[in-house]
Amino acid sequence: MELKIENKEIIFLLADDHSIVRQGMEIVINEIAPNAKVYHTSSLEQITELIESKGIEMAIIDAHFPHGNSLHILPQIKSAHPDIKILIFTGLEEELYALKFIKAGANGYLSKLSEEDEIKEALLHFIQKGEYFSDVSRQLLVQFMYNPNLISPLSSLTKRELEIAELYAEGYGNLEIANQLNIKQNTVSTIKKNIFEKLKIENLVELVDLIKTHHKI
Repeated sequence: MELKIENKEIIFLLADDHSIVRQGMEIVINEIAPNAKVYHTSSLEQITELIESKGIEMAIIDAHFPHGNSLHILPQIKSAHPDIKILIFTGLEEELYALKFIKAGANGYLSKLSEEDEIKEALLHFIQKGEYFSDVSRQLLVQFMYNPNLISPLSSLTKRELEIAELYAEGYGNLEIANQLNIKQNTVSTIKKNIFEKLKIENLVELVDLIKTHHKI
């Protein structure tokens, strides 16, 4: 595979709190597009600021930073800069998180566990096409077309059910939840039953696990 794209002047942003990851990515980018200009940040808060000030065209962003995750800033970035291309480069499990980031506006999702050759090919494809979806992500997208709840089983819950599910996950019991939300205790029990049925779970341990996986990223 020809890895070099001559004379392609792209303005990149590499956002990752590990400098070794950014340095490695810059080496690969320079191999593919020698004329690219590459900016770095280790800060989640700086991402939007640099995109604004440096005219970033392509961004490679980690999913998780010490002060939060990038999922929540993707919609505002894409809203303000619809043409920017964003590749999420992360160690988070693709099967669990890729769809969330793609739905939020990412143009691709690449695992840090990938082999070096795969990372190079993914970056080449991303630079050429403005997107990169692995076989895993493609399969998830196809499944999502048939089952929109795939992104998060919690999306089937109502706002009140999700609120109560979160309180259970934080360790509150029925009486405490009833008092906090100013509703009857048997109402809480009924909603709990509905939550369990919708999520196809049988106990609070499973509920806590689902909340941690799908709602607390």
